[in-house]
Amino acid sequence: MARYNGESGWARAISGPPDSRGEDHVSDSEPKLIIDTDWKNQAQAEKEKLAAGAAPKGGKGAAGPGEQRELAFEDILSMLATQAMSYMGYLPDPQTGQAIVSLEYAKLYIDMIGLLETKTKGNLTEQEQATMTKMLPQLRMAFVETSEAVAKAVQEGRIKPMGGAPGAPGSPSGGAGGGLVTP
Repeated sequence: MARYNGESGWARAISGPPDSRGEDHVSDSEPKLIIDTDWKNQAQAEKEKLAAGAAPKGGKGAAGPGEQRELAFEDILSMLATQAMSYMGYLPDPQTGQAIVSLEYAKLYIDMIGLLETKTKGNLTEQEQATMTKMLPQLRMAFVETSEAVAKAVQEGRIKPMGGAPGAPGSPSGGAGGGLVTP
């Protein structure tokens, strides 16, 4: 015997194992197991809820396989910061595995972030502004520390400046210091 339980759908209360004819013993007083509770509709509703929760909000968020997510301002900041860190020797060259220090290039990328900060003032979201506010002073401090370490290492003869970078001795643009250095 089945009965309708409102929102949960149709249910049967089973009081024991099937009898010799294969029919369940139904009891309205004390149900032991509820079945047929419209589980298909419930499963579909849960699936839709999960799909809606996993969908990117406002075009941002993780993209699935084969999908591209929208480029965000933080991505530009990250790219510029990565380049600056790379030229300060924090990240090794992917081809050689050795760190390259070019203070001139590192300064260039840090200055680009500073320019973005100036030109976008008042036009960023709170998250974008927070990222910028945290990133720029950290990069500037790392640049000062790296510059001091490089100057000390050159003075001690542990590293030597190399030509080829703009501003490096022997480069076409001339100038002093700021070029590539190697151990």
